Amino acid sequence: MLTAEQVFAAHKANVETLFGLTNKAFEGVEKLVELNLQVAKAALSEAADNTQAALSVKDAQELLALQATLLQPSAEKAASYSRHLYDIAASTNAEVAKVAEAQLSDAQKKFAAVIDNAAKNAPAGTENAVALVKSAVAAASNAFESVQKAAKQATEVAEANFQAVTNTAVKASQTASRGKRAA
Repeated sequence: MLTAEQVFAAHKANVETLFGLTNKAFEGVEKLVELNLQVAKAALSEAADNTQAALSVKDAQELLALQATLLQPSAEKAASYSRHLYDIAASTNAEVAKVAEAQLSDAQKKFAAVIDNAAKNAPAGTENAVALVKSAVAAASNAFESVQKAAKQATEVAEANFQAVTNTAVKASQTASRGKRAA
């Protein structure tokens, strides 16, 4: 039987967890805003430099050469931005997942304690029902752990694929840029 103190402690812990998760979410948003401000400042500076360079071009060949030199860094910067964006999202997600796992683990322990307490106080002849409930709880817990492991593996595969695609895109832009310069 839950006491008023236990209920109050549970609510207090839930509120603390909520505020902790909110702070993690805001940290992620702050990192995203900071990244976007850096990108915007760099883009403005580069736009000014590129405009000056374009205005100083004397012929079409020089313009083509300038265009080729500007293409490669743009692709690399886009890939870098994507990596930073992904890192911020993955980091924030990992923090939230860590808190959620801790909360779930704690809830499972408390639930198991309630079941054990109920089993101790169960009337004679209900042993089979108690064993069935314990078995169902254990099965649900194992199923959840399997889903968690699968989700982590899927995240790792997605991250590896993201990195591979980004690297391939950067290499392709470098190859294309070299080809234009050679021509």
